Amino acid sequence: MDKKIQLKIDEWKQANLEPSLKKELDSMDEKALYDAFGADISFGTAGLRGIIGVGTNRMNIYIVKKTTLGFFNYMVKRYPDALERGVAIAYDCRRKSKEFARASAEVLSSFGMKVYLFSDLRPTPELSFAVRSLKCVGGIMITASHNPPQYNGYKVYDDAGCQLIPEYADMVTKEIENVKDMFNIQGSKNAEIKIIDKEIDDKYLSQVKSIAVNDVKKDNIKIVYTPLHGTGLVHMEHLLKDCGYKYVYPVKEQMVADSEFSTLKLPNPEEPSAFELSLKLGKEIDADILIATDPDADRMGIAAKDNNGEYQLLTGNQTGAILLNYLALNKKHDKNSYVYNTIVTSNIAKAICEKHNLTLVQTLTGFKYIGEQAALLEGTNKSFFFGYEESYGCVVSPFVRDKDSFQATLLLCEVASYYKERGKTLVNVLDEIYEEYGYYLEDVENIALAGLEGSEKIKRIMAHFQNSDFKEMAGKKIIRIEDYDKSVAKENEKLEPITLPKSLVLRYIFSDGGYFALRPSGTEPKLKIYIAICGKNKKDAQEFIEKLRKELLTIVNNIK
Repeated sequence: MDKKIQLKIDEWKQANLEPSLKKELDSMDEKALYDAFGADISFGTAGLRGIIGVGTNRMNIYIVKKTTLGFFNYMVKRYPDALERGVAIAYDCRRKSKEFARASAEVLSSFGMKVYLFSDLRPTPELSFAVRSLKCVGGIMITASHNPPQYNGYKVYDDAGCQLIPEYADMVTKEIENVKDMFNIQGSKNAEIKIIDKEIDDKYLSQVKSIAVNDVKKDNIKIVYTPLHGTGLVHMEHLLKDCGYKYVYPVKEQMVADSEFSTLKLPNPEEPSAFELSLKLGKEIDADILIATDPDADRMGIAAKDNNGEYQLLTGNQTGAILLNYLALNKKHDKNSYVYNTIVTSNIAKAICEKHNLTLVQTLTGFKYIGEQAALLEGTNKSFFFGYEESYGCVVSPFVRDKDSFQATLLLCEVASYYKERGKTLVNVLDEIYEEYGYYLEDVENIALAGLEGSEKIKRIMAHFQNSDFKEMAGKKIIRIEDYDKSVAKENEKLEPITLPKSLVLRYIFSDGGYFALRPSGTEPKLKIYIAICGKNKKDAQEFIEKLRKELLTIVNNIK
């Protein structure tokens, strides 16, 4: 065992650990010890995310307290009035979430900082709203989003209710690293912590209701909804009914908070398996749409009934295109109305924006960058129109500076009702969009590579692509290569700078405007390969995607 790793292990063995962690540590073999101590869980722009357990590369009470103290030190340095303005804290349904949230609150309160805490599960977008509404200097959300049950995480927010961009995340990282003794961080058990449940619930839901564009019938569609055992169960059903949607059918088996997600393979609306129970209920009641939100309810996935009575799962790109197109046709706007998406989101947004005189801005992957752009509009004559990304997240109004499945769901139900009145399903609408703008089809290949060995394999794959000058792929010419890690693009053998912040993303653009991109996930142990193409027709686009996928996977699998 490496000497530095052994020193960390010895330090933990000598500490007065809580009994469950001590028992786990004592039972670990060398391989398990290496995985738990071979690295320190990294704090990034998405905060922390990792497997729950003992060790420096795990989520546990000591890592949470250390991170909270580091975040506190960052806040008091950045904001002179940090103690008085305080921090808002929320948590999801996962193992240890309530414990981690309470510990964070007690650490902050012990230093005299005002703390606002939800007493029970609340969704991520509501936490973002709470930070803004209460004028806090920051926020903490204990969640691992859509990861498997053995994970938990710790997301932090700035005073605008936005996740930290790299510049500030790096500052927090330095403060965390400066905390030398994680085992003796005391929290105040008698702290004055203000519970904010109904106060924020009512304000947040009122704002969500305000995003409606048209007054639609609402009683003409049947909606199946599942929170996948997560925080969506707190508000979604009664929000839809309060807004007049008469026929809302919750998936009862999944309308309970369950840290084990016992009815699911994965609690992720991007996965078809997450819709198994929804599909069953949908067929029983002849639903028009099936809606699933992930455990912290920032993402929304849908399935829509087609003309044959079958349900078609829509991608984040497809759902985003439907919502953007509807807003462009029905919501007042001009050239100073801004739409935001990311560099790995479908190019169909560009076509829709150009036709409807909307300004499109693309950001790096991660909704924090869209939240950052929303902040830049304040005090200008420009307005936020819509923001979305391919990974099932969008925001309609920036009173929340993160993905918001409640806004997304309410708008989607309006769109479904609007087109149902006109004899169309959402699948019909999507087909019409393709007919008008072209067959923009996309796919994402997720390559799971867990543990330290997986992290090293991802580095080797990215290095291989960075050091290879590909001229074509799957029979199509590559005309531009964008390396966001090195901040340089190459086109026609000429180099030009990329002005977006550094990020480990590679994008290869074809002569017809399609592209593929590689990016290690910032929240899960996997490499993501994005493929996007605009074909002459659906068959043409699907065939090329499949050909390109096979070629890329052959290259990846041959990298040892």
